Amino acid sequence: MHLKLEDITSKEIMPGYHGKLVHTETMTLAFWDVEKDAEVPEHNHVNEQVMHVVEGEFELTLEGETKTYRAGDIVVIGSYKKHSGKALTPCKLLDVFSPPREEYK
Repeated sequence: MHLKLEDITSKEIMPGYHGKLVHTETMTLAFWDVEKDAEVPEHNHVNEQVMHVVEGEFELTLEGETKTYRAGDIVVIGSYKKHSGKALTPCKLLDVFSPPREEYK
């Protein structure tokens, strides 16, 4: 498989979170453009998640601990760990989920 990010259609998965999604047999990659102040409510899921902040500042609360992450930061979120987030600035994020996020297909 070969794709160009510019050719993938963006989907607004939740308010302010515009994602270009790539699904493989074992993972989902989500390339997000996030609007300033857009929030993700607290949730958890079976999927392990790795979040990479490509641009901007993103506030993430993981299991009750809140930190601000900036370009170059990577956070590993384990399966079923409660987390929420908010874009403090416009952000570009890359999330990798395993297994794939079926609800994003």
